[in-house]
Amino acid sequence: MRLEILPVPGIGHVSEGDDLAALIATAAPWLRDGDVLVVTSKIVSKAEGRLVDVPADGPERLAARDEVLAAETARVVATRGATRIVQTHHGFVMASAGIDASNVDKTRLVLLPEDPDASARALRAALRDRYHVDVAVIVSDTMGRPWRNGLTDVALGVAGMDAIRDHRGEVDPYGNELQLTQMAVVDELAGAGELIKGKCDQVPVAVVRGYLTAPRPDDGAGAAALVRDASMDLFSLGTAEARAAGLAAAATLPDATNPTPPDVDAVRRAIAAVAGVVAPGTEFTLVTDEAVRAGTVAAVADWPAGATALVLGSPADPAGPLELVRFGADLHRLRAALAAEGVASLPLPPPAGTPAAACLAL
Repeated sequence: MRLEILPVPGIGHVSEGDDLAALIATAAPWLRDGDVLVVTSKIVSKAEGRLVDVPADGPERLAARDEVLAAETARVVATRGATRIVQTHHGFVMASAGIDASNVDKTRLVLLPEDPDASARALRAALRDRYHVDVAVIVSDTMGRPWRNGLTDVALGVAGMDAIRDHRGEVDPYGNELQLTQMAVVDELAGAGELIKGKCDQVPVAVVRGYLTAPRPDDGAGAAALVRDASMDLFSLGTAEARAAGLAAAATLPDATNPTPPDVDAVRRAIAAVAGVVAPGTEFTLVTDEAVRAGTVAAVADWPAGATALVLGSPADPAGPLELVRFGADLHRLRAALAAEGVASLPLPPPAGTPAAACLAL
């Protein structure tokens, strides 16, 4: 495969209502069927009127920007000082919801296109119908990446090609069947286009030639296919935000037992995790002797039928009012540690005649 990356200079300033297809076709009459057109989202947004007026400077500008950011945010992912990493209403996770103040008048901010896939489809259709050239279109923007310094361009919208090249089921040269490999080829092409577009050269469009032999006859699923479903996102929050969410969850722990017997090692890890922070003399013990457990369970009033494990807790001796209050806090610490290990718990009164002050059914 031989690839060429070609700049499209001469487009000039783009304003609301401008005809992007006409601007691009005029600047690049050499476009061919099968080319991949990489278009900076900013000129798409400008043409579509996705701009807001703000004060030029001062605290009023910051307040207005914060208001715009809140409107463009579906979910806050992480906050560090003035930096906000958020999920947009499109599903993209990026700094400041992609709001941009560069290459625009100081009294305006540029928002992302409302529907980048629709923008890519419309531009592709206009070039095909009016200028008789069948290209794939990528609407790109600049993002940072977790765990890596530096920025790169990625695809926000695409039409005429698949966003992902799926290699699953293929066999590599060593005879191994590929199980997970799905390449975000439109992001790679967006990054390739950025190499010649730059940020200060006023070249908002690039053409990648040689990757496609022909575009899809239809537009495809678009860049929406790149947005990971929340249920599959292992890093949906920043560290501080995840910690805060965990503390909030610990404050509202439900009383429950486990549908299957809990992992004994997990229970022991939870007990060990709180051993250094509970009051001196407080003890928590996992009952592992089956005869002892059965006898203790039989003596506990209202033992839940589904519970399969038992932890006994006793406070420091002597156990006065203050010690018992502290013991209640320590018991909740253990329940939070158990929850962190995926083990549910249900506090119950201890059986009569034992030194325990509480028991946890697991």
